[in-house]
Amino acid sequence: MTQQILHTKLKENFGFEKFRPNQEDIINGVLSGQDTLAIMPTGGGKSICFQLPALILPGITIVISPLIALMKDQVDSLKANGIQACFINSSQTEGERQFYIESLKANIIKLVYIAPESLSYLDTIFNSLTISLIAIDEAHCISAWGHDFRPAYTNLGYLKNRLPSTPILALTATADKATRKDISGQLNLINPKIFVASFDRKNLSLEVRPALDRVKQIIDFIQEKPNESGIVYCLSRKTTEELAEKLQKIGINAKAYHAGLDNKIRSKTQDEFINDDCQVVCATIAFGMGIDKSNVRWVIHYNLPKNIEGYYQEIGRAGRDGLPSETVLFESYGDVIQLQKFASQGLNAEVQLAKLERMKQYADALSCRRKILLSYFGELVTENCGNCDICKNPPSFFDGTVIAQKALSAIIRLQETEPLPVIIDFLRGSKNTYIYEKEYQNLKTYGVGIDLSWFDWNQYLIQLINLGYCEIAFHQQNKIRLTTLAKKVLFEGEKVQLTIVQKINIDKQEVKEVKSKSNANSLFETLRKLRYEISKEESVPAYVIFSDAALRQMETERPMSDQELLAIDGVGKAKLEKYGDIFIKAIIDFQKSKVVKKKKEATTYKETLELYQNGLSVEEISQERKLGLSTIMSHLAKLYVDGAAIDLNPLISKEEVSQIAEAQIKLESPNVLKPYFDYFEEKIDYGKIRLALAILEKEKTAL
Repeated sequence: MTQQILHTKLKENFGFEKFRPNQEDIINGVLSGQDTLAIMPTGGGKSICFQLPALILPGITIVISPLIALMKDQVDSLKANGIQACFINSSQTEGERQFYIESLKANIIKLVYIAPESLSYLDTIFNSLTISLIAIDEAHCISAWGHDFRPAYTNLGYLKNRLPSTPILALTATADKATRKDISGQLNLINPKIFVASFDRKNLSLEVRPALDRVKQIIDFIQEKPNESGIVYCLSRKTTEELAEKLQKIGINAKAYHAGLDNKIRSKTQDEFINDDCQVVCATIAFGMGIDKSNVRWVIHYNLPKNIEGYYQEIGRAGRDGLPSETVLFESYGDVIQLQKFASQGLNAEVQLAKLERMKQYADALSCRRKILLSYFGELVTENCGNCDICKNPPSFFDGTVIAQKALSAIIRLQETEPLPVIIDFLRGSKNTYIYEKEYQNLKTYGVGIDLSWFDWNQYLIQLINLGYCEIAFHQQNKIRLTTLAKKVLFEGEKVQLTIVQKINIDKQEVKEVKSKSNANSLFETLRKLRYEISKEESVPAYVIFSDAALRQMETERPMSDQELLAIDGVGKAKLEKYGDIFIKAIIDFQKSKVVKKKKEATTYKETLELYQNGLSVEEISQERKLGLSTIMSHLAKLYVDGAAIDLNPLISKEEVSQIAEAQIKLESPNVLKPYFDYFEEKIDYGKIRLALAILEKEKTAL
C-alpha cells in the first residue's frame, strides 16, 4: 500500500492533512497482518488506526468496545464521513440486529462495533464472514493489573485461536509495563508490535488546589466558562448529586451521573452532555470511558483519584480536539484517609496502596507536574512544561522553622493522639466543645499559632507530613504522630524550608466582562450555534458535524469557497458535500455584517466627533444623541486613539491621568475597567478611566 493512498484516504474520508504520531506506522503494521498493541493517550487518534485500514482491507473490521454510547458516537461520526458502519448490541430489537447481520454477510458494512458480551450474536455467521481485522478498544479492561478490570474481556483470548490469520489490534490510553504484558498474553497476540505514543497532552493545563471551600471554587471556575462543557469527578455518589443540585440552584445546567441511578436517567444524562444540552456532568468514575465528545473544555477532580492511570485517563477526556483545555484537582486530607481505607480493603491491596501513594506524591509535588506524569508512564523529559500551576507560579520558599516547631510541639502536647483538624484548633486557640472537654486550653502551647489562619495551618501541616517530620496513623483514627526527623527540628536546630501558601482568588466580575466582550459576537459562536441547530435536525452530537478545532480554524481562516473549506482540518469530501454550502454562507454573512457594523460605528463616531468639535459638552452631546455619558466618553476615547484631532484636557486632569497610569502598573494592565474602578474606590468614574487609558495608549505608540 503506497503512502499516497493512505494520505488520500485520510483527507477524503476523515478530513485530515497528516497523520498524528504513530498512526501511520500502526496502520502499516495492521495492513501487513501484524498483531499490534497501541498505547495512545486519549485524544491521540486511536480510532483512525482501525477505521482507515477498514476502508482498505477487503473484508469486515470487528471493533470490540465496552460501551453502547461509544459505539453509537463512533458510528455516527463514520456515517457523517460517508463510511458504512453499524453496531450490534442488546439494546436493539431482533429485527434490527438481523438487518445488520445480513448487511455484514453482503459486505455492505465495513465496520461493526460490538461489546464483548454481545459477540455471541456473530457466532453463527463467523464462518460466512471475511473478517480482515479485529480491533479491541479499551484493552486495559482485560487486565486485573489495570485500573478498570472488566471480566467480560477475559474471554477474548479465543478470538486469536478461532481466527489465527486475522490481525488483532489492541488499543488503550493507559497501561504500564505489567498491564501491557498481561494484555498481550491474555489476547494470545503473536509477536505483537508494541507502540507507545507520547503521553504528553500539551494542550491540557494541570493544576492542583487545596480543597478548602471547593464548591465555591468550582462555581467560580464554571461561571468563567458559560458555554464550555466540563466534567466534575467525585468520589461518592452522594457528592455528585449534592454538587449538581448546588450548581443547578445558581443557574448552571448540571446533572449527576453514577452507577446507582436508573439506566434511563444515566443514558439521558450522557446523551444530553454529548449533544451539548447539558453543560456540566458531576460524576463518579462510572462516567466517561468511551465518551467521544471532542469539545470537553475542562475536567475537575473534586476528590483525589485512586491512581495516576485513572487520573490521566479522566483528564484526557478534556481537549480531545487539541484545543487548550483545563484540568483542576482538589486535594484534601480527608480524601487521602478515605482512599487509604478503600485500597487496603480491596483486591491487590499492596499494589493499590502503592499506586495511591504515587497519586498523592503527584498532588503534593513542588516541581513540574507534567514531568511527574510522563515519568510514571516511562517517558522522561528534561524541560519543564510551562503549562502547569507549578511552572506558572513556582513556589516561594521561606524559613518555616518556627512554624514547624510550633506544630510539632503541639503534637507532642497532645500526646500524638489527635488528628489534623484538632491540632489546628489547638494551635489557633479554638474555644470549641471538644477542646474544652479535653481541657486542652490548659496546655502550654495552646493558642501559640493564633496569628495564622486555619487554611494556612492546614497547608503547613500537610507540608510537614510530606517532608516526613510527622505522619498519619491511618489505622488509629488518623492520629498525627512524630517521626524521628522531628527531633532534629525540636532539639538539634535543623532548619525547615516551607513554601508560601498560595491563595485562590478569582474576580468573577472581571471574568464575566472579558467573556461577554470577547465571545458574544464572534464568528466561532455564530458557527457553534449553526452546528448545534444542524445536530438537532440530524439527531447526532454537535462535534460529529465539525469539531471545535475545525470551527476555530474556520474563524481564523474565513474560508469562502469549497477549496478553502476543504483545507480545514476535519473537513473531508463527505462533509464538504453535506455542510459546505451552509457553513460558507454563514461565514460570508458574518463578514458582511461586520462590514455593516463598522460602517454604522464609523457614522456614529463621526456624529459624536462633529458635535464635540462644534463646542458641545459631553452632557449636551449625550442629550442630543440620546446616548449615555459613558458611551459618549468611549466614543471620544476611541476617536482619540484612532488619531482624531480632539483635545481631551477639558474632560480629565493631568493629575487623574497620572493616577490611572500608576494604577495601570500596580494592577498589571488589566483588560477591563472594573479593577481600576475598584482601585479608586469608585471615586473616578468609568468614563474618565477610558479617557486616561486612551491618552496613555497614544503616548506609548508615539514613543
